[in-house]
Amino acid sequence: MSLFLFLILVAVVLGIIGVTAHGLFYLLVIGVVVLLAALAYGGLRLRRGGRKQRVAR
Repeated sequence: MSLFLFLILVAVVLGIIGVTAHGLFYLLVIGVVVLLAALAYGGLRLRRGGRKQRVAR
């Protein structure tokens, strides 16, 4: 869950910098890509549910 929240935070920061800084539109694009990746990652984690994977010994 912390990785998901970190990716969302990075996407928001990159998006804000990309919008406000002149000539850094590519950061907005990178932020959108990171946001989509974070949403896909979160969706996969929700789909698997609360099952924990056991380590084979």
